[in-house]
This record gives sequence, C-alpha cells and structure tokens, in this order.
Amino acid sequence: MVAEKEDSEDESLAIDRSVLVTERLVLRRPRDGDVAALAALADNRHVAEMLARMPHPYGEAEARTFIAMETNRRSGAAYALTLAGTGGFVGCAGLNVTDRGLELGYWIGEPFWKQGFATEAAHALVDLAFEATSTNVLHASCRVINPASRRVIHKCGFQYAGQGMMHSLVAGQVPIERYRLDRRTWTSLRSWARS
Repeated sequence: MVAEKEDSEDESLAIDRSVLVTERLVLRRPRDGDVAALAALADNRHVAEMLARMPHPYGEAEARTFIAMETNRRSGAAYALTLAGTGGFVGCAGLNVTDRGLELGYWIGEPFWKQGFATEAAHALVDLAFEATSTNVLHASCRVINPASRRVIHKCGFQYAGQGMMHSLVAGQVPIERYRLDRRTWTSLRSWARS
C-alpha cells in the first residue's frame, strides 16, 4: 500500500480512536517505546521500495521522526500493529488524507509476511474509515509489482480505478494501481458478512 502525497490537515477527517482490537492484533498509536522495533522492521529495502515516503536505510532517528509526526497529526490516523497478547510490533497501518481523499495505507515487517496480518488490519481500518468519518469513498493503491498488497485490497472489497505513477523515496517514479471503495459497497459487504 502506498500513499502518494503528504497528509493534508483536513480536520473533518480526524479520527479519535486510539486503539482498535482485532482477532490477533492490537492497533494503537505509535509511541516512543516502538523506536527500536520500528527501526528494525522498517530498515528493509523490500518494504521501503513498495512505499512512497519510507526512506532506506531506516534507523532509530527516522523512527523517532515518524512517531513525532504521528503524535502531532490532526487528520486521518496512524497505528502501530502489535500482536495481541505479546505486544510484539509487526508493522504500521493508517488512514491518510491525500488530494483524492482518505486513503488506506499499511506495511508489515518481512518476518510477519504471509500470515494475514495486513488483511486483518486493513479490514479494521476500512470499517473505522466509514464508521468514524463522513467520507463516502476510501482509496487504496499499490505498486503494480506487489501482488500481496493487491490481494489485501481485493479482500477488503476495493474496486480497480485505474493506474498512475508514484514517487518513492527509494525506487523513484514507479507505476501503481489505484482502487476505491465507496460507502454503499462497504455497507453491502458488511451485511453479507453477517448473513
């Protein structure tokens, strides 16, 4: 998942929910105690190449900067993804305000790939976006070479909306696929899940 531009400060998209709990994860605001774990997982070129704003190498200074920036955020929301029970740090996810509107973003540390954590976190954030804001459309995008992220996006009900380009700090200009999920479709998917 990628975010193309810096967050704008649309306070109408502020999300005041500090903790989300799923079956296996606790999504909570990033904090100073996450610096070492965040730096260890984020210092991975395979992760950084898929994202717009993650530098590589990524050390404790970058982790502190990220946490400070998220502490002062006024719109959207960012979460540390931690394992329920142990509190182990597995990645980050959030809802970012872009020029197109609210956009879902996530990354998982490589030791935790292929375990369904991205999908679990994404489902929780999609629900949060439509329950906590008045947005009618949620956006997502991924690099065209990232089939794992594309699967997460599809599992959340997003529909293909076209292609574009993104500037990645690590990979330069790269092609992306764009997706969108409207409130009406989300409502239908939620009712089917309960049937």
